[in-house]
Amino acid sequence: MNDLYIQGLRINWDTLPKTSYVHNIPAIKSTTELKFDKPITFFVGENGAGKSTLLEAIAVEFGYNSEGGTRNYSFSTYYDISPLSESITLIKGWNRPKFGYFFRAETFFNVATASMFNYMGDNYHANSHGEGNLRFLAYAKPGLYLMDEPEAALSPQRQLTLLKHIYDMSKKGAQFIIATHSPILLGCPDSQILSFDEGKISSCKYENTLSYQITKGFLLNKERMLKELLDD
Repeated sequence: MNDLYIQGLRINWDTLPKTSYVHNIPAIKSTTELKFDKPITFFVGENGAGKSTLLEAIAVEFGYNSEGGTRNYSFSTYYDISPLSESITLIKGWNRPKFGYFFRAETFFNVATASMFNYMGDNYHANSHGEGNLRFLAYAKPGLYLMDEPEAALSPQRQLTLLKHIYDMSKKGAQFIIATHSPILLGCPDSQILSFDEGKISSCKYENTLSYQITKGFLLNKERMLKELLDD
């Protein structure tokens, strides 16, 4: 056992409706139990592999608003919650987070507007989209943070800044579970990477992630890759 807030999860497939689309997501369908052993866990995989679906289910089961925010947020601009959250049992540690946030890049504007960003003591709309997203974490305190594609509005340089925030906070007791495509964030030291590719959820080395391999291949062989892509 470890001192993480969420140490793992179990999925009870008998309680999930047979008609649920979750049954059609191979990586999740093949999973009954998952363990987290690092303060920073990354979900990686192709679009549609199930990363965001599982992350949302974890967030909702833990008590966060499905569109994002803290456990005190209850607003909704649309209803699209996966039934997976009702079939998940979280394996919680002895410690309970005093702070936390569920960050979703596509709904963060709505969350910030609804809250006027008072939680972090700042006005989100006084910053650019990317800067506002980054400043949210600058005010955050150690706790549980679930993040869906936090790199979406950030430049490579700002992604490095975000990486440092995440790493520094993890050393102060914070736990992060992050769905991402960023090869920069995935390079964060002392992290666990779980791949949703190949029809299962499995541990993956940084150099074996597609985000790393494709980015590296393009940077080192741009002309060849462009020729193969555009001449096809």
